[in-house]
Amino acid sequence: MTFTVRAAFTKSRSVWLPGLSAVRTMSSGDPTPAYTTLSVSQPATSITHVELHRPEKRNAMNKAFWSEMVECFTQISGDPECRVVVVSGAGKVFTAGIDLMDMASVFQHEGGDVARNAWNMRRIIAKYQESFTVIERCPKPVVVAVHGACIGGGVDLITACDIRLCTQDAWFQVKEVDIGLAADVGTLQRLPKVIGSRSLVNELALTARKMYADEAKDSGLVSHVFPDKEAMMAGALEMAREIAGRSPVAVQGTKVNLIYSRDHSVAEGLDYMATWNMSMLQSEDIVKSAVASMEKKSPETITFSKL
Repeated sequence: MTFTVRAAFTKSRSVWLPGLSAVRTMSSGDPTPAYTTLSVSQPATSITHVELHRPEKRNAMNKAFWSEMVECFTQISGDPECRVVVVSGAGKVFTAGIDLMDMASVFQHEGGDVARNAWNMRRIIAKYQESFTVIERCPKPVVVAVHGACIGGGVDLITACDIRLCTQDAWFQVKEVDIGLAADVGTLQRLPKVIGSRSLVNELALTARKMYADEAKDSGLVSHVFPDKEAMMAGALEMAREIAGRSPVAVQGTKVNLIYSRDHSVAEGLDYMATWNMSMLQSEDIVKSAVASMEKKSPETITFSKL
């Protein structure tokens, strides 16, 4: 289902508030036919909305979820119609994390020696890691909107996204130590680079305590806190619209190089950037953007070719 949402936003105390009294929450109501755990829609031109959709299970991540995420974001990565993605959760919370009952069989072994069991477990873990790495690898910017609980695997998911927003009632928990394991699908690798405070990351991962919205904002885990889900979804859509209105060559190149620079030295990042832009600077998008700027027009008035 497609929705058109128009809202004017004002910034006050780092919280975006919708200028209209009512903004319809983006939700299709049911999983997209190709999936059992996700609902995918296009709420506006060039914007794809991916909604975690097991509300009756608090969007817990079952076996189907892991493969469906890879399939979904692989398709989005190659979709020339899509320029930006918004991810959210249906129902009362963003996600309760891994569905332990559904995943119980993963931790059971049918005989075999330790080495073979270990190799099989490694393949399983790598498969689950790919479910979130595919988000990071997607060249389209991904804005994630969190309401209510974001537990365990939810933290793995959001740290693979590019921009994180949340509601005032949101809370985050690196839950894995409470269930006897170390987080293994991205949190321990990405959260230190998202927050920046090694001490705080260690505290969250080792104690499994909850982090609430204001602390998440202060620590840098999220960039905006909204009063409720309706306002957050309107804010996420407005932000996505602004991104989608820019040159896809510039936007996707920016994401790729930001991630590369995060994991490499400054010198390596500059060298990669020079190699990247020796071709990208020849894009027609630069001329179009420059002309619009001189004419004092918004980039959103420009018609950019699909990428």
